[in-house]
Amino acid sequence: MEKEIFEKAFADKLNKNFPKFSKYFDFNLKAFNELNTLLFEINKCLLLEFNRAGITLTNNLLERLLKLALIYDEVGIGPKPIESWNDIFSEPNKKYNQIKLGNSIELCKKKKLITEKEKIMLFDHIRVLMRNGFSHADSTEILAGLPDDSIMHQATLDNTSDIQEVKINQKIIPFMQALQMQDYANENAEYYFDYVFNLIFRIEERLLKKQEQ
Repeated sequence: MEKEIFEKAFADKLNKNFPKFSKYFDFNLKAFNELNTLLFEINKCLLLEFNRAGITLTNNLLERLLKLALIYDEVGIGPKPIESWNDIFSEPNKKYNQIKLGNSIELCKKKKLITEKEKIMLFDHIRVLMRNGFSHADSTEILAGLPDDSIMHQATLDNTSDIQEVKINQKIIPFMQALQMQDYANENAEYYFDYVFNLIFRIEERLLKKQEQ
């Protein structure tokens, strides 16, 4: 494929979507500076309508956000002497770096870093649909609402008037799963990123308030 085709496609998507997504490039993190490059990378995916990639990276962003929140809740926010970095971060890193998303959500709620409403959203919806659906490539829950039998019609070229009904279960046929998951990603990638993007600043504000106490 010619390079010019990609250049035109990328330019078209950029011109089309930049007005909508440019606001996500304009932010100032006070605690979670580690997330800067990841936020830029996700937003660039959404600009170019790489929505499955955007969702998968947003899953990574969410999991990292919650772990960082737990670490900074323990060690505090702000400058620390470089000679103490190993001692300060060693134990919190061991404690939180490998925990599962469900445990991160529960701990963040216990430490009042997220609200009950946010916990329900993260645990019951995002964990099941977004994380399992894309990071774990398990489409079961996302496609659960589809009927077990969808009616399709087939005919042959030599007898187009002989149309027969065929019952198809879209939830178990790989290429149909892929089509449904792409549609789901197109409909939900922006909303999901927006939710996690704003969650970052809500958690950051709570961390800063806790530190002031």
